[in-house]
Amino acid sequence: MKPEDKQEKTHFEYPKVTTFDVMREYWSSLRRHKLLLLLTFGGMLIAVIGSVISPLFYKEFFDTLNLISNDSTKDVSLLIKIIITILGINLINWAGWRISWFSTNRIEANVMSDCLEKAFVYLIKHSHNFFISNFAGSLVQRINRFSRAFEAIFERVFYDISSLVIKIMGAGIVLYFVKPSIALAMGAWVAIFLSVSYYFTKKKLKYDIKAAQANSKITGMLSDAISNHGSIQFFSGYKEESKRINDEIVPFRKLNIFRWDFAAYIDAVQALLTIGVEFVVFYYGIKYWSLGLISLGTFVLIQAYVLNIGNSLWSFGRVVRDIYQGVADAKEMVEILHLRHEIIDIPNARNLEIKSGNIEFKNISFAFGKEGDNDKHVFKNLNLVINAGEKVALIGSSGAGKSTLVKLLLRLHDIKDGEISIDGQNIKNVTQESLRENISLVPQDPALFHRTLVDNIHYGNRNATNEQVIEASKLAHSDIFINEFPFKYETFVGERGVKLSGGERQRVAIARAILKNAPILVLDEATSSLDSHSEALIQDALATLMKGKTTLVIAHRLSTIRKMDRIIVLGKDGVLEDGSHDDLLKANGAYAKLWNLQAGGFSSENIEAILDQK
Repeated sequence: MKPEDKQEKTHFEYPKVTTFDVMREYWSSLRRHKLLLLLTFGGMLIAVIGSVISPLFYKEFFDTLNLISNDSTKDVSLLIKIIITILGINLINWAGWRISWFSTNRIEANVMSDCLEKAFVYLIKHSHNFFISNFAGSLVQRINRFSRAFEAIFERVFYDISSLVIKIMGAGIVLYFVKPSIALAMGAWVAIFLSVSYYFTKKKLKYDIKAAQANSKITGMLSDAISNHGSIQFFSGYKEESKRINDEIVPFRKLNIFRWDFAAYIDAVQALLTIGVEFVVFYYGIKYWSLGLISLGTFVLIQAYVLNIGNSLWSFGRVVRDIYQGVADAKEMVEILHLRHEIIDIPNARNLEIKSGNIEFKNISFAFGKEGDNDKHVFKNLNLVINAGEKVALIGSSGAGKSTLVKLLLRLHDIKDGEISIDGQNIKNVTQESLRENISLVPQDPALFHRTLVDNIHYGNRNATNEQVIEASKLAHSDIFINEFPFKYETFVGERGVKLSGGERQRVAIARAILKNAPILVLDEATSSLDSHSEALIQDALATLMKGKTTLVIAHRLSTIRKMDRIIVLGKDGVLEDGSHDDLLKANGAYAKLWNLQAGGFSSENIEAILDQK
């Protein structure tokens, strides 16, 4: 039974890519190094031609040696000249290979670096939706495989395929002039050998591709499990996670055994072909020599070519498999390179220019997923205006669309209908970079880089001085805990900031937003991970941060938004209520019920209020 793999299912449909597509991606980087490419090919060409020519002198050497052995009066100086000539050819070969390999080292280093950069730059510009649909570990592995595969493909094509073609052509021409029948026989053998190897190797390719896909999936699962090691420990999920990983490893193991057995069968066929041709060459070579049709030197020449080409042909199947393996490894990343970015700037998009900071949502509609998939609409014909400099709070039940509204403003998703504008500029008509440069975001669960604290805060404004970083840290009151670390601002925070508590991460994120000082500010549960003491400090910092800025605040704790200019209650039908804290309490609607719920605890009346909200 042929093993099958289970492919990771996402709603992304990757474009089909061919071997030509992979080679074209590599060529786009390779063509920038034409001089190195010329030296690589030129050195290899000189060396291979030398390896074709040198057997001719071995032929002359043995023919001369045969004559001398039959005539003791002959001078051996001619033999000395021949071996000196062979030495010269070998030295030229040596120089050719050295030039070629040193040039190759530089080509591979440059192109592999180019591939890493190109893959990362294109990948990182994919949408928020793309990243939440793929394992981070799998994406990293795709980038690395794409880069590493070039080394294998380049060396196999240049040093194995190209040199083999030159050897076969050179030996064929020489043998044709020496003995046409032998040249034709060798040509037939080479054609059969290459055809058999190529046919079976190509059949194996689809299993190599499946293995690459399965390996990426396993890598992603391992990365996911390791990054969630805490949950595994707290919920005693060792057996469950081991079973999940094992369910993927078992078919992967079977697939690898099948692939490697297939390769062993190909090697077995090639071995038989090589054994057969070696016997035939020896048999007819001896026969022709005994009949005086060829000289001893010619017999040696034929044998040298058979051994030289035979060794290259023996590895041909493995070479082709390595190339296909490299292509299979690279294809997963090339699929991403050929996948059109979901969120793109229009041609000649302008930079966003903020004059006052007025935000308007006009008849916007949005649903997750693809049209026609019966997706649930988050918004339908929503209208909302946030005036310049206004402090607006968004509240509502989970799934009401509070965070989604922020993501639409940041253009992490594109709306289906309607328009979002800032100071009258449709955000679809401005560059994504300028849009996000003008919005500061403090998320509910900030993820930090595994870098120093100063680096993480500096990320808000890369042009800021260290003094400005420290000042922003003080305003966010993050300097309190930072100065307790032995290395203070040079402390590494761990992957995603794991060495810091949730409240400490949020204060670093607030310091970063203070340093950025963008005209529009978004706070998504910015104080949710803080204790009462820390929250009091942060509220003071946020009050300073919000001055003169258009501010959107998402909050569940209503006590944190009492002083907002407006409070907007979102529900499944859009905006349910809109007004100040006092006005909404007087209206005695949804907000008033939520306020009473949080102020009065979970009484039966408050539970009824929740049910009424549903």
